[in-house]
Amino acid sequence: MLQMRRIKKYEGTEAGLSMVNAGLGPAIVTRSVVRLDGEVIGQWDYHTQQRVVSSFPTQPKAHSLRPGAVVLAGQSTFLLSLAEFSDDEHDWFWDLITRRLVIEIGYESLYGGENFTVTPPIF
Repeated sequence: MLQMRRIKKYEGTEAGLSMVNAGLGPAIVTRSVVRLDGEVIGQWDYHTQQRVVSSFPTQPKAHSLRPGAVVLAGQSTFLLSLAEFSDDEHDWFWDLITRRLVIEIGYESLYGGENFTVTPPIF
């Protein structure tokens, strides 16, 4: 059971779009779809990440999820994050991950065929 969360704790800490496997077993990624401002721009890979962040003054860290990637039970990772988040300096980043960017991840269990999907919660 994959879940996505937007995390912003307090000034100076890492903030971003996180994904966690809250299930009992591994999740196997089958596909991803990325939408920026409502337009489909590709799958969540290096090229799409660069397209999303290339115009920003600070480059966020990104973690790709290609088809076949395995997310272990209990594993948590930021799909997109800033290490030293500041409300004053990085309001563009929070706007990106709360309003402009939607990453949909398709996945299955080891048994296969379920066609589960996860997207960030709607604000």
